[in-house]
Amino acid sequence: MEYQPTIGLEIHAELKTLTKMFCDSLNDPDEKHPNTNVCPVCLGHPGTLPFINKKAVEAVIRVGLALGGEIAKTTKFDRKNYFYPDLPKGYQISQYDMPLVKGGELLGVRIRRVHLEEDTGTLIHDEKSGASLVDFNRAGVPLMELVTEPDINDAEDAVKFAKEFQLILRYLGVSSANMEKGEMRVEVNISLNMGTKVELKNINSFKAVESATAYEIKRQKEALELGEKIKQETRGWDDVKKITVSQREKEEAHDYRYFPEPDLPPFTTAEFEPERLKAELPELPAARRERFKKEYDLPTTKTEMLVVEPELAKFFEEAVSELRAENPSAQTDTLFNYLTSDLRGLMNETGVGFGEPKINPEHLAHIARLVDDSKITSRQAKDILREMFETGLDPEVIMAEGGFSVVKEGETFESAVKKVINENPAAVADYKKGKEASLQFLIGQTMKELKGKGHPEMIKKAILHELVSS
Repeated sequence: MEYQPTIGLEIHAELKTLTKMFCDSLNDPDEKHPNTNVCPVCLGHPGTLPFINKKAVEAVIRVGLALGGEIAKTTKFDRKNYFYPDLPKGYQISQYDMPLVKGGELLGVRIRRVHLEEDTGTLIHDEKSGASLVDFNRAGVPLMELVTEPDINDAEDAVKFAKEFQLILRYLGVSSANMEKGEMRVEVNISLNMGTKVELKNINSFKAVESATAYEIKRQKEALELGEKIKQETRGWDDVKKITVSQREKEEAHDYRYFPEPDLPPFTTAEFEPERLKAELPELPAARRERFKKEYDLPTTKTEMLVVEPELAKFFEEAVSELRAENPSAQTDTLFNYLTSDLRGLMNETGVGFGEPKINPEHLAHIARLVDDSKITSRQAKDILREMFETGLDPEVIMAEGGFSVVKEGETFESAVKKVINENPAAVADYKKGKEASLQFLIGQTMKELKGKGHPEMIKKAILHELVSS
């Protein structure tokens, strides 16, 4: 029998706001000291009253607009009642029947809703004592939840959707959405042939999303083939054993006893000016992909390398603008390669981000132009780039001070080529027998003879000329 998986996603993302959702405690995901960013409101002390973080509401509206969703004219918060040690009030302030956003679409997957709620605390299990400790720094942090329709059919597409949504959150600047930090969490709902639905939780990486989804599809297929019934339940992903594990029976909406939050009245979204927010939306990933392919004639792989990292894409665009200021038809290959390999390598090596290096887009464009104009070799460019990265100096200043130059012709150049050919008769003979590697050896030896100042293409041409004429 054929089994067709039906998959829907629930994605939670912590929003980047200065303070928490319903109080003025700091929203700091990097706080290492437990129970530091807390107050009577987010700890659920009796008699305290919440107040709405308007920046968080605005962030969710922007997400809804980016997805083409319908922004509610009137909305409200509700109490979702359940008991768990990381939930200080015994209920979570969330949204039930009047979410901020309904509808929308991404990668062909329909969006059911996007709503706003507060996050829970964090449980830390002490293996030595066997005790569980509670850190409430995260309790009350603004949390956005997106729920898709069950339009996904395999694990690979589930990952594609989650990655694209993460990218949109970063382009909008509303969430860092780092899964390894728990800033974005993915839950997967799976059924086969529209049967009983199973929810997967405890998924903290895209690799785990794919592995857990694929495993659960396989598990359900095997169970059905044995005549077993699929239970409606929540299962966790064990990333060590690579299996899903039953956690509890799946709750229904009535189990949470939703009712309107009495301390927060319904409100309209008109004050947030959705039309203004829509006009202010930045260029989103899909639009940037198309533009980069057209404007810079980049293949899909290179385009994707830039688009998935907004700061890298911005640096590239600014550098290309500088490169083409002198020559509008200048190619971007050299610039792209030095940006994504050499400069990126230096940044990884030193642990700095794009806002920190002393090198700027203008300097990177300058060094790419020098390479393309054969004024420096690729090897020299790497050395100059490192010094630029450390000092912030213009490449031509470094060239002047360091004595960088390229030997492309003249007596020194010609004598170096002839010397290498005369001293390596075996390599010459091998090349004439069809061994291309021997030519690369001769080029390398000539570069060595010229102390790294020879131009590889000019050396290759000169060697070939000598070999043909000899």
